[in-house]
Amino acid sequence: MYLNKIIQVMKNDFPLIKNMELYGFTEQLSSDEYNYVLSGIFGEPVEKSGNLIFNQNEIRIYSEDYNGSWTKYEYDNNGNKIYEEHSDGYWRRFEYDNNGKLTYLEDSYGYWSKREYNENGNRIYYEDSSGYIEDYRWKYEKNN
Repeated sequence: MYLNKIIQVMKNDFPLIKNMELYGFTEQLSSDEYNYVLSGIFGEPVEKSGNLIFNQNEIRIYSEDYNGSWTKYEYDNNGNKIYEEHSDGYWRRFEYDNNGKLTYLEDSYGYWSKREYNENGNRIYYEDSSGYIEDYRWKYEKNN
């Protein structure tokens, strides 16, 4: 019960590793409880190595530096990064097609970009928030 309460409090209490120490949690004190709390925060089994936290697929989902700056990452079922958030408020969101190619990127500054690919995986279209466009769809359609 106590550990579940800590998990609820810590889910939005970044920097995680630094704040866990404030709650009295260190790996040396109780590694089972420490790992239980971290896994509860991320909603999946995790492993900690230094100031990095990895999911069960050994993909980094969180990092923190000595001064408490942090970055957290989210991935889709294919291992593609779909979200990244930094302690300074900066974030990026990613979308992919069925082949794992990046199709959309957006960030907290308002920048975005779109991409399209043909069946061979070649980029045939690009557009971004600055108004820049590369359109090779006509070239591809001409060859078919």
